[in-house]
Amino acid sequence: MRIAKVIGKVTLSRSHPSYLGARLRLAIPMSFAELVDGTEPAGETLVVWDEQGAGEGDLIAVAEGPEASQPFRPDGKAVDAYAAALIDSLEIDRQAAAQVRR
Repeated sequence: MRIAKVIGKVTLSRSHPSYLGARLRLAIPMSFAELVDGTEPAGETLVVWDEQGAGEGDLIAVAEGPEASQPFRPDGKAVDAYAAALIDSLEIDRQAAAQVRR
């Protein structure tokens, strides 16, 4: 699981019926350095299935791979990334982070 920042949304003109009621968000996973420094993420953008109600600028916990599709097994939805949680706050021990970065 990784922490990602929501940067936008995906709008579909048509979609498979199993996607009704879903939201697809664009999110960029953040590196440890980006989380510590508070800088904008510079990684690869992911399309994330969101049932949590994430908005632009929110931090989310993202599950990827087979784990991402676990909540949908009965419906057979194929997703590569799932917003597993909204992150309300993130507290990083700056001294410990400085030691890790050395």
